[in-house]
Amino acid sequence: MARILVVDDAKFMRTLVKDALVGAGHEIVGEAENGNIAVEQYKNLKPDLVTMDITMREKDGIEATKEIIKFDASAKIIMVTALGQEDLLAKAIKMGVKDFVVKPFPPERLQQAAAKALGL
Repeated sequence: MARILVVDDAKFMRTLVKDALVGAGHEIVGEAENGNIAVEQYKNLKPDLVTMDITMREKDGIEATKEIIKFDASAKIIMVTALGQEDLLAKAIKMGVKDFVVKPFPPERLQQAAAKALGL
């Protein structure tokens, strides 16, 4: 079981992500609706995995990912994003993101990405 931080500006999307991951036996230790909160929560909670939306107000997922990886080079992050973000995804993968899941997603796809990122 992994401790996971869920980051998305849409509450319903955080709920979908949480339901999928809890269904696979993981624990949700925190939620954030923007990149600033995500970075702060990562530092406080030190989760095993982060699911990160790309497009958010205040600080987007790319900037938050950059800060988290700078703080912890071994951070495991999965991008959960809408179609049409391919250029940003490529940037995220170069930064060290473990995988990405395109919205809308079947719960199994997110569970598979989490297992892969965690090395389970």
